[in-house]
Amino acid sequence: MAISKNGFIRKYTNAIREGNAAIFAGAGLSRTSGYVDWKGLLRPLAEEVELNIDKENDLLSIAQYCRNEAGNRASINQEILNAFNSEVEENENIEIIARLPISTYWTTNYDKLIERELEKNGKKAEVKMESKQLANALKNRDAVVYKMHGDVDHPADAVLTKDDYILYNKNRPLFRTILKGDLISKKFLFIGFSFEDPNLDYILGQIHSLLDENVTEHYCFFRKVQESDYEDPEEYGYESAKQELRVKDLKRYGIQTVFVDDYSEITVVLRDVESAIKRNNIFISGSADDYGDWGKEKIEELARELSKSLVKNDFRITSGFGLGIGSSVINGALDEIYLSKYKHIDEYLCLRPFPQGIKDAQMRQKIFEKYRKDMISDTGIAIFLCGNKKDPNDSSKIIDAPGCWDEFRIARDNNNVIIPIGSTGFMAKKIFDEVRTNIEKYQYLEKYIGILETSTDVETLVKTVVTIAKEQRNTLKM
Repeated sequence: MAISKNGFIRKYTNAIREGNAAIFAGAGLSRTSGYVDWKGLLRPLAEEVELNIDKENDLLSIAQYCRNEAGNRASINQEILNAFNSEVEENENIEIIARLPISTYWTTNYDKLIERELEKNGKKAEVKMESKQLANALKNRDAVVYKMHGDVDHPADAVLTKDDYILYNKNRPLFRTILKGDLISKKFLFIGFSFEDPNLDYILGQIHSLLDENVTEHYCFFRKVQESDYEDPEEYGYESAKQELRVKDLKRYGIQTVFVDDYSEITVVLRDVESAIKRNNIFISGSADDYGDWGKEKIEELARELSKSLVKNDFRITSGFGLGIGSSVINGALDEIYLSKYKHIDEYLCLRPFPQGIKDAQMRQKIFEKYRKDMISDTGIAIFLCGNKKDPNDSSKIIDAPGCWDEFRIARDNNNVIIPIGSTGFMAKKIFDEVRTNIEKYQYLEKYIGILETSTDVETLVKTVVTIAKEQRNTLKM
């Protein structure tokens, strides 16, 4: 029995949040970018030795035959260079897995798609393709990419032939050991992987013999055999039964199958994983030069208790250090972090104070817009309270803070869950009115709308906002 898509999203999301998730990428992940799979790589080489690759299943032997006939690896090396140095197309699946807060990536691919995408997302990736690289760690790295079969820049060392696999332990003695440890301690998502690789099969077998049924749960995607794929009903029945046996066999190693009817569904599932991860990150927007009917002390109490309660419920808070409110948000978060989160500040609090001293108004607006988009992009929930400042043209007047509206607009376009505490007034009230007018888009607020509009009780508002956030964190789109 396969695991449902929702079941996978829930379990793998929890593994990511706990820092125990890893990715294992096979050739299928890179195929969307225009790269060939193993069979496609060997096709021109097989033609040179007058073999039809489509009639062969033992690809290791085919690669070995080609090397034997040539007398050296030159043709194989050149084919790797030709196949994986071409221009590639965008690949949303790789873009998503690179954005996810995952630090361990394994791949049998020779291409550089994963490490390049990690770098695009501002992550410092350390690539390891040789055993001698395993003893050292790059300072301040964000992720490690283990290329257990080599890299396109070093085709002579790539693992491809039968001899390469036989000599694997001699040439890369520690890769299997490290992978074995990761497979025991982390939850892997195998994506674009066929499970025909002898290396992985050997490692999974060893783990199974050591741990028996106590193996860690992992996940993989399979396209479900479709009746429409076959003209002969008997052939469909045979392939369907064979696939079910394969799924059951993978369970021996703790690998749960997520079935999709089409490969495009994998992208949808990965989007939902990313959305679920983002909903654990909350952006609190607000500023106050004037505290209205609430008064300074009570608004600060609301910001402090709200932040404290969110951290207590394992949310991560992002704050732009808004005037008059930001310090209370930070203090509340720190109170709970030091009380119950073992001082793990970075796991629960992200401080993003705005750049200062930019005198040119047009330039400041442009920089602040980019800064806000970057700050909000990693969050999935946005809370708004107060939102006012002194009029820059007349300091005796208070105006609604346009930056607060900008943050609402960006959060809305980012598909964030929007929670405006309208009763705090000012721009938060305008955002609340906008949300209420379009309540069909924000149905998750419908039963709480009255409290958000009128309540001035700190305990009630904190409980309500946290309840909404928890409900939405656990809500899946699929």
